[in-house]
Amino acid sequence: MSDTKNRKAALTPTSEIDDGTRVFFDQTRDVPSAIQSPASPAVSEHDTPLPASSADATTPKSAKPHYHGHRQRLRDRFIKGGATALADYELLELMLCMAMPRGDVKPLAKSLIAQFGSFANVLSARPEDLHKAKGLGEAGIAAIKIAEASAQHLSRERAMELPVIASWEQLIDYCRVRIGHLKNEELHLLFLDRKNRLIADECHQRGTVDHTPVYPREVIKRALELHASAIILVHNHPSGDATPSRGDIEMTRKIVDAAKAMDIAVHDHIIISQAGYNSFKTLGLI
Repeated sequence: MSDTKNRKAALTPTSEIDDGTRVFFDQTRDVPSAIQSPASPAVSEHDTPLPASSADATTPKSAKPHYHGHRQRLRDRFIKGGATALADYELLELMLCMAMPRGDVKPLAKSLIAQFGSFANVLSARPEDLHKAKGLGEAGIAAIKIAEASAQHLSRERAMELPVIASWEQLIDYCRVRIGHLKNEELHLLFLDRKNRLIADECHQRGTVDHTPVYPREVIKRALELHASAIILVHNHPSGDATPSRGDIEMTRKIVDAAKAMDIAVHDHIIISQAGYNSFKTLGLI
């Protein structure tokens, strides 16, 4: 058999799969250097191949990206030092890394904080607003909202560990996390049992940027359904000013009067804003 026939025989696939495509099942075996793939140009017997070292020398090594190893260093700092070891944008960056496994997300983290104003505002931003951020997809948005939900659950459980009256600071922290960064007003009702432990936190009404309709009869009805002995009213002022308005004061008095008739106490009405909070009880309004 001629050399040409030997070469053709060596190149003939040994088996085929059902769809008719001929394949080599043993792709790991060494292929003699004399055998060329059909797509490769034939090598003349007079041609002298370059040594392996010379060929390698002409091929530049691929440069590593500037952020190579950055994610691992960030994780190490966080695990060793906790959240205080990272800047806000780094904490957000680490969060986005879990949802976006490739690429440098530091510019995106910085851009989000600049766009929304703070780390807390990014977490509490509405999904439809986050969708408008360039470079942020569904996975990143989900990671951000999961972080917000986790913070709410944690603060709520801490607020429920002790009677509300005895854990006032934890209650305020919970209210800040819950509604402090919302763009529209919401009225939340905290229902308490006889030991002043939190039974439920429910959003009673949602409104505009400066007004929320409230119906005292509905407030008392829900308290009776939950067998609550006391209520704390909480609502937010998106404007940033936690000073009670005349409407806030009048609405609170109506709820207090309706609650008294049913032997339900109204412990307080708290107004939350990004700048701080005000308590009707502390102000002498209840």
